[in-house]
Amino acid sequence: MESKYEVVKALLKEQLLSSTIKPGEKLPSIRAASELWACSKNTAIRAYQELEKEHLIYSVPKSGYYAVVRPVLGKQAATEWIDFSSASPDADVMPYKDFQHCLNRAIELYEDHLFTYSDPQGFFTLRRALEKHLAHSQIFASPSQICVVSGAQQALHLLASMPFPNGKGAVLVEQPTFQGMLRSLDLMGVTTLGIERTMDGIDLDELERHFRNNHIKFFYTVPRFHNPLGACYTEEQKMRIAKLAEQYDVYIVEDDYLADMDTDDKADPIYSYDQAGKVIYVKSFSKIMLPGLRLASVVLPTSLMETFRLFKASSDSSTSALSQAALELYLNCGMYDHHASLVRERYRLRMQQLAECSERLLPPQMDFRIGNGGIFSRMSIPDEIDLHDLITALHLQQVRVTSTEQNYLRTFRRDHGLRISIIQTDFAKIERGIQIVANTVSGLLEQQKTSRLQVIDWI
Repeated sequence: MESKYEVVKALLKEQLLSSTIKPGEKLPSIRAASELWACSKNTAIRAYQELEKEHLIYSVPKSGYYAVVRPVLGKQAATEWIDFSSASPDADVMPYKDFQHCLNRAIELYEDHLFTYSDPQGFFTLRRALEKHLAHSQIFASPSQICVVSGAQQALHLLASMPFPNGKGAVLVEQPTFQGMLRSLDLMGVTTLGIERTMDGIDLDELERHFRNNHIKFFYTVPRFHNPLGACYTEEQKMRIAKLAEQYDVYIVEDDYLADMDTDDKADPIYSYDQAGKVIYVKSFSKIMLPGLRLASVVLPTSLMETFRLFKASSDSSTSALSQAALELYLNCGMYDHHASLVRERYRLRMQQLAECSERLLPPQMDFRIGNGGIFSRMSIPDEIDLHDLITALHLQQVRVTSTEQNYLRTFRRDHGLRISIIQTDFAKIERGIQIVANTVSGLLEQQKTSRLQVIDWI
């Protein structure tokens, strides 16, 4: 049997969700509510407080309670767009309630930390929790080697700008690669060279020539679930890269942004093969948790920590104390691992659906290889189709895609492809979206064929 406050709460909630009480409208006062529903003032107060926790109403001191103004999306915008372009996590799988609990507890437990500047390297207690967390991925590092940063992008930007002990200045990147890294390198005017990356990896002999002949400070790589290819290095390739780094005094910046998405327990990072302190390991928490918290961790060789710490302190003094405290609680209570397993399975099934639909629906002129996990894949488009015409045509059919052009250096030969992300889709949207892509590509190819025939006929 429901208690009285639950009955009052349910009645009010129904009125709020049906807009009987309109967004922004003032609710009855506590006294009026107690009279209206024949309950005590304490019962009315509790019902209002519970609705406030659900962000359906908010209080204004000395004024009362008001209905939250919620954005109203049209049915078309809410249901029909198919977004293959986004890299932001699916809102439906984000652990809002769990993390809200951690944030509330963080405010209670870490009150002293929240009103002071913390260590630029991050809370020591969080780094100790990260030490245990990273060990599950074969990253064995003490808290003194770990730095907490305001998102992986900050770590990449700092590493690109700071001097390294090897005294070298150029950076080698895979082509294609993560757009954010290319943007940082370009803005800072860093000499940047490229090496081709395919679904099968890179030419390791070419990598050795770069390490031997060029002034390479570090090689930036995304070994696992590459952005935008979705490819992974083999164990042998990772071992060879670590060996070459040691042999030629080149550092490796390993961006393992989707480490928690791997279903293969034996898939270790390059860091685990490093015997010479040449690998810098960067791990983001954005794809598992809330991106707005801006949290990532960096594991650095001892030779780099002091310089990195100095550049980090000059960048933002310290990473958000509240975010750090909440992450520490989330890791220690086991919520992170539990949520990661749920997200990993959901995205794995979506990638399987993408592979099956692509195999069944795409025309033979399109080249694609879908990885065994992660969130991205690359589809090559026939050269005779203008990529921007295709993207526009798909957009008019409410399908969002993005070109892989942005993932290349301006001086490097680019492919003719689309990056497809499953992170904001479901099974039905993947099926419908790939069907639309297939139909649109086939239609554009037919237009090209007709156009060529007309030209020949005219001549």
